[in-house]
Amino acid sequence: MVGKSLTRLLLDKGYEVSHLSRKPGNDPQIKTWIWDIPKGIIDEKCINGVDAIVHLAGAGIADKRWTGDRKKELIESRTKSISLVYQLLKNKPHHVETVISASGTGYYNNAGDELLTEDSPPSNDFLGNCCVQWEQAVDEGEQLGMRVLKFRTGVVLTKKDGALPKLALPIKLGIGSPLGNGRQWVPWIHWQDVINLYFYGIENRELKGVYNMVAPNPITNMQLTQAVAQQLHRPLWAPNVPAFVLKLLFGEMGTLVLASTKVSSQKIEDAGFGFKYPTIKEALNDIYS
Repeated sequence: MVGKSLTRLLLDKGYEVSHLSRKPGNDPQIKTWIWDIPKGIIDEKCINGVDAIVHLAGAGIADKRWTGDRKKELIESRTKSISLVYQLLKNKPHHVETVISASGTGYYNNAGDELLTEDSPPSNDFLGNCCVQWEQAVDEGEQLGMRVLKFRTGVVLTKKDGALPKLALPIKLGIGSPLGNGRQWVPWIHWQDVINLYFYGIENRELKGVYNMVAPNPITNMQLTQAVAQQLHRPLWAPNVPAFVLKLLFGEMGTLVLASTKVSSQKIEDAGFGFKYPTIKEALNDIYS
């Protein structure tokens, strides 16, 4: 979703865009180059004429239960992909100056009500370790003299994909309720602000390092559930879903909805970025309008 939307914005702004993909593309406006990450295959022509790379590759963190093999895939789909690009850049003349990469707010500790900044320590669990390895792989670009920018992305709200449709469905059916005790903080962001932030990072070449990609007003799971119910004009009457039920259903992956991660957007705001949807009310009004 992010890649498609960002591509449209860049094309509208007059940029030339190409994709790395496992299969041929069908959009005549976009050059599509083939790669195969497990096999270490990449079309060498993909970097011709390129001055910025946006790294969004990675298996879906919540798509499948976290078995040992799945955890390996989640990490290597993020680390080996960018390493494959860097190996090409080391061996072939190019004009790439910028690498912008996704990361995740799963980097941080399950820290209760503490407001987390980019300087907060990483979590010593699977999600934290995954994000640390992801960012370390991306940071190799600095050794090649590139500007490296990383966005620790929160829960991206959109009707099309991700967490919001899963949250909204039981609410639409009249059986929605908060998860666990409902007091865990959710580092959310509207999908349009995500796209705008990537574009801001491409255009503003003084930006480098790591920034949180979250809305300025974090909310709890209970507040989010109530806001969605209000937006959809549905009652909330069912009791909270107990944490132990979520752990039984999803195993270790239950941390995605039970961890409390209250994340600050102050650093990117201080860098001049203005959010189009800073509050959950504005965000949901737009998404469901």
